Amino acid sequence: MKFEIMRERLVEGLNDVMKAVSSKTTIPILTGIKMDVSSEGMRLTGSDSDITIQTFIPAEEDGEQIIRVTEGGSIVLQAKVFGEIIRKLPTNEVEIEITGNFQTHIRSGKSEFHLIGLDALDYPQLPDIQDDRLFTIPADLLKTINRETVFAVSSSETRPVLTGVHWEVKEGELVCVATDSHRLARRKTKLETLPEGEYSVVIPGKSLTELNKILDDNSDPVEIVMTNQQVLFKSKHILFFSRLLEGNYPDTSRLIPSEYKTEVTVNGRSLLQAIDRASLLAREERNNVVRFSTTSGNEVEVSSNSPEVGKVEEQLLAQSIEGEELKISFSAKFMMDALKAIDGQDVLIQFTGAMRPFILKSALDDSILQLILPVRTY
Repeated sequence: MKFEIMRERLVEGLNDVMKAVSSKTTIPILTGIKMDVSSEGMRLTGSDSDITIQTFIPAEEDGEQIIRVTEGGSIVLQAKVFGEIIRKLPTNEVEIEITGNFQTHIRSGKSEFHLIGLDALDYPQLPDIQDDRLFTIPADLLKTINRETVFAVSSSETRPVLTGVHWEVKEGELVCVATDSHRLARRKTKLETLPEGEYSVVIPGKSLTELNKILDDNSDPVEIVMTNQQVLFKSKHILFFSRLLEGNYPDTSRLIPSEYKTEVTVNGRSLLQAIDRASLLAREERNNVVRFSTTSGNEVEVSSNSPEVGKVEEQLLAQSIEGEELKISFSAKFMMDALKAIDGQDVLIQFTGAMRPFILKSALDDSILQLILPVRTY
């Protein structure tokens, strides 16, 4: 195998696939990156057996030669070392040649490295995925959906299914839900390209976070294919596979109250900043609790009290307050995460009493819904 490639394109490709490579894997060959070179171009594959990322670098693009292939072939190289070497090579022209016993020679300018490679046949095969459940979604919308839900997944492994986001397709709609049993984030999206039937999968939160790092901020379509064990995201030159979480995701629709005793409409950004300030004093205690109360007139009060540090109170003008007076306490972090997901729009907050979960949504539409459990304070 022998070819020349432009260094910056190889670095870009390596940056994408390295996101899937873990040093903690139990399968030694997965600490490497698989490289397949043919006359069409180069495929790079990285995997930790949960996530697999494959990227393709074409031999030529827009009339520009990126790879000159003398002889094709496949090899697996140690990801970390190979990545560092390519990043630090002196020129943009890189020549890679593999001779007997997987000896790999990397040349650039006056610099020459010799690495010992591994047999590509020992590298796990990509899952075979049929395209029967395929739909597309613009990349920027997919990133937004992930940003509005992933933060609410559970970080505890006691209920593994809660470390993922539940994606459910039904009635022409994609509904994504994440919960750690103290809060919940739900996002609904109408899609035209949904296949027939209903189905649901649970995608690990970690996979969606890594996917967001790779996707571009544009409206290019991303194809999504779901099977029983895997989900595949295909964008221009990238294939991103993730295993799915097993187990039944709890029915979260029962948690969402249908009637409310108090409704407050308030500017999301002002409330976020007020809670951020109040949490400065709440941070000392491990529970980071902020109190929220409605007063007579159209004002709400955000306060926090920490016996050793001091206390803070702040009045905030609401657009409207309807229903009973209310005092409630909650985690400042959960509230700030929820407000960031709704992102600066006017927010409608619906309460069903001081000890019941409450709901936040955008005052303009109900595609995003955030639910938070209050904290008991005496």
